[in-house]
Amino acid sequence: MRHIVAIGGGGFSSEPETLALDRYILSLVSKPKPKVCFIPTASADNQGYIDRFHEAYGQQLGCETSHLSLYWPHRLDFESYMMEQDVIYVGGGNTRNLLVLWRDWGLDTAVRKAYENGTVLAGVSAGANCWFDEFSTDSMGPLAPWKGLGWLKGSYCPHYDSEEDRRPSLKRMLEAREIGPGLACEDRTAVHFVNEELHRCVSSNPGSGVFRVDVKGEFELPTDMIV
Repeated sequence: MRHIVAIGGGGFSSEPETLALDRYILSLVSKPKPKVCFIPTASADNQGYIDRFHEAYGQQLGCETSHLSLYWPHRLDFESYMMEQDVIYVGGGNTRNLLVLWRDWGLDTAVRKAYENGTVLAGVSAGANCWFDEFSTDSMGPLAPWKGLGWLKGSYCPHYDSEEDRRPSLKRMLEAREIGPGLACEDRTAVHFVNEELHRCVSSNPGSGVFRVDVKGEFELPTDMIV
């Protein structure tokens, strides 16, 4: 079984009082102390972000945690390291920089092999964008479409409710055929794919939703509340 959980916003970095989305990710692993690797490339390895990850997943959720820096890597054998992980969690930030660095270092290939071997992939914002064919991003300034890894079909838009230009800009891109149809996640929601097919939409906040979007408009999808 291949799992990808793409979070629109939230998770350990902004809702430590519940960690509901993070617990959902860990529920996909049948181990009492899973190995979870955080990849903070998109945030330029922001130390505060790394510290919050280790506190949430290590101290609060009881995982064996590590993180991988591409600025100062502690090892270069990425493939064997990724294959050791039960979960790979990709942080938010600049998606374009993430993709450029991953491809240059060959980390995308290593993560792909781990994914095909059963490692759960998850991420928020940039760490959700990257898995799709294309996505809406402000990595270059104004919101614009960009190409992702293409492991999941269609487009993706995070922060659909918390950043005021997300909805109107995505509508313009769709109408101009600059981006294809896909999914848009409000903060504190996530889409869970199993074997590259949409399996479930989840939310840790009442009223927050997930939408299928195309040139005709947006259509809210059934979403399960999690705690």
